[in-house]
Amino acid sequence: MTRTRLCRIVAALIAAVTVASGCAPGPSGGGPAPAPTAPVSKDIAAAGPVTLSVWDQNTDGGIAKAQDQLNAEFHKMYPNVTINRTVESFSDLKTTLKLALSSNTPPDVVQANQGYPDMGAFVAAGMLRPMNDYAKLYGWDSYYPQSLLKQNSFSSDGKTWQGDTLFGVSQTGEVVGIYYNRQKLASLGLAAPKTLTDLNSAMAAAKAKGMLPMAFGDLDKAPGIHLYGVVQAALAGAPAVTKLVSGQGGAWTDPASLKAAQQIAEWSTQGYLTPGTNGVSRDDAVAAFGKGGALFTLTGTWMQQPLQDALGTDVGFTTLTSDEGQPATTGGQGLAWAITSKSGHPDVAAAYIEFITNAKAAQLLLDTGNLPTVLPSGYQPQPGTLAADIATQYRDVQKADGVVPYLDYTTPTFYDTITAGVQELLGGQSDPQQFVDALQKDYAAFLKNQK
Repeated sequence: MTRTRLCRIVAALIAAVTVASGCAPGPSGGGPAPAPTAPVSKDIAAAGPVTLSVWDQNTDGGIAKAQDQLNAEFHKMYPNVTINRTVESFSDLKTTLKLALSSNTPPDVVQANQGYPDMGAFVAAGMLRPMNDYAKLYGWDSYYPQSLLKQNSFSSDGKTWQGDTLFGVSQTGEVVGIYYNRQKLASLGLAAPKTLTDLNSAMAAAKAKGMLPMAFGDLDKAPGIHLYGVVQAALAGAPAVTKLVSGQGGAWTDPASLKAAQQIAEWSTQGYLTPGTNGVSRDDAVAAFGKGGALFTLTGTWMQQPLQDALGTDVGFTTLTSDEGQPATTGGQGLAWAITSKSGHPDVAAAYIEFITNAKAAQLLLDTGNLPTVLPSGYQPQPGTLAADIATQYRDVQKADGVVPYLDYTTPTFYDTITAGVQELLGGQSDPQQFVDALQKDYAAFLKNQK
């Protein structure tokens, strides 16, 4: 859904006020939403005719198809409920959602990005409804691993991420990794890279043969988080980076984080990435890879279906391990589906979230080339396929506790700091030390204010 430039400017100004005041703008001055006291119910027919307003960012290939199908099936099951859906890209949703939630008529259900910049700010301003009661009603507290529920939780005042109050559940699982062209890799006599050393060697071999090593575009800014995050996790290991993101220890200027910045800066200067990468969109870079224009591309499992459609059996997926041989990459789960505090239909909203995230929905997600948050018991995709690669990597990384939360969860302003920093690093406007110094400055200021 296209927004006017004026709307974007207003939303950006509101976001700036949010950062300055320490919380998102509330409909009546902010403040955490009180804990619900009314009993909850699964009797959706009793709600009568309802139009449920839903905002999401499920725009990519397979997930867009799945969402449309799930919405149609929900309406078929509950004909008294009409879904009024607004769908935007991730970056547009980040920009416009604050404005929508601050109105007197916010959506009923939204996808909220986890961490301090979005979910934490919305919770602090009282914009999201606590969902612990619905977790018990629908069994979410046993269906989802506790580690994933924690990522969608805050303290009730929004000050502490991974607190004791659930504010959403996720529909998809995610890991960020390396998609590779099997045919091109075989032509170089190489196997899928498992370490950063392997990846560097493969890209050097591709460059020597006149092949673009990695299709990558950072015009959208968010991809830069993934590029840096994958390299940082491989160098520092998942436990160390998880502590950083969670504010539990370490510094962004530590040797491994600096080395990660040096690595991606070198990729840019060595010509390993798409030329003019800051002016290339993620979708254009992925499309170029899908047409055989590069050996690798680096993105998340949400691009499974588009790349499967483009390359068929020629595409594979892998994640990297740390120097100690332990799986380590960014990811975890997709944006949380949350209920807004002003929704007049919370029971219907909860039923909708349950419908699009449950075990039946998980199978539909798999059938449309997506990775559900919880894989069905006994799921075994056909060996040698992209689906098998992704399921195996997801399971292995989860089992080894090697998933690092997305880096922008770190502070309320970290998304802007790190995305601008990566663009400057790739464009040569800053050096690696300046990059990590900027991250540490943001991080230290936030930790100081938390005391």
